[in-house]
Amino acid sequence: MGVLLWFRHISKAAISPTMKKLTLATLLIVSCATAWAADFAKGLAAAEAGDFVAALIEWKPLAEQGNAAAQYNLGTIYYNGDGVLVDHKEAAKWFRLAAEQGKAEAQYDLGVMYANGQGVIEDDKEAVKWYRLAAEQGNAGAQFNLGVMHATGEGVPKNDKNAISWYRLAAEQGFAAAQSNLGHGYHLGSGVEVDAKLALLWYELAAEQGSAEAQFNLGVLYEHSGGVMTNLTKAVAWYRLAAEQGVAAAQVNLGLMYQNARGVNKDNKEAVKWYRLAAEQSLAQAQYNMSVMYQSGLGVIQDEIYSYMWMKVAAANGHLEAKKYKDILAKQMTPQDISKAQDLARECVKKNYKDC
Repeated sequence: MGVLLWFRHISKAAISPTMKKLTLATLLIVSCATAWAADFAKGLAAAEAGDFVAALIEWKPLAEQGNAAAQYNLGTIYYNGDGVLVDHKEAAKWFRLAAEQGKAEAQYDLGVMYANGQGVIEDDKEAVKWYRLAAEQGNAGAQFNLGVMHATGEGVPKNDKNAISWYRLAAEQGFAAAQSNLGHGYHLGSGVEVDAKLALLWYELAAEQGSAEAQFNLGVLYEHSGGVMTNLTKAVAWYRLAAEQGVAAAQVNLGLMYQNARGVNKDNKEAVKWYRLAAEQSLAQAQYNMSVMYQSGLGVIQDEIYSYMWMKVAAANGHLEAKKYKDILAKQMTPQDISKAQDLARECVKKNYKDC
């Protein structure tokens, strides 16, 4: 039944703004800026009440006079399209002005925009520059993203040790994605020596915050670490949490646990349920497994046509075993059945693998 899927590799989930809603900056009030403080507070009250047009009216004059907090908040308003049309160029303009004054949140968000090519020309080196400035001020998101850039060699030479150093700084601040990636480093020995106990520690901290990647990798660790750490019941529990968040690899592994009675009672119908969810996400391994289940009548009514359909789909998505077994299945079928299965496969692809 197919090859067990293992690690979901480095997450880049945080390469997106953490400003889905306003991160409202707090103005440092000094004696010469009491008027600024009053206007800023009016804008803050308006934003908190959901009146971003009024907030914009209060903050824009302050931003034009050089107030970094107002500049940052204007950038956030234009990025999110709160009370205005989304305008990434305008957002980048205001983030840059605040970033150049040393505001860490603006430096981080400007780095994000360069990494994603939003409002600016995509430029990984420029993204690294701004991430580093924010990271050196302790911004956890920037520290994590800088770690990712070092791990992938985007904008900087690939360096796993540097990646681990930045992950650690963010992880120690409780940043879940960094904790997950730090655990991943200890798990595979990427940038650090292999240490299953430290991998477990960092994965658990991230998983308890809801990190699906960490939950999946915890399942792998508990299933395959060997020795006293092996715990199939815990592996199933963590796979389930990740699977319920839509991690296709976890869905396949959970299906395998049900099919092979590892840490849970054998249940082929439940295995098919999880394989199907992963197959609908275009995961070739899951599509291959669906074919085998139909071919053997495990958890579903035996059906050679649907078996061939799923095998053809898996093969088209690059599954090497499926390419071989598709031809073997065809030799056992009539031309009419093959034609019907091929039609079903085409329909399945058109429906994005849903309800196949």
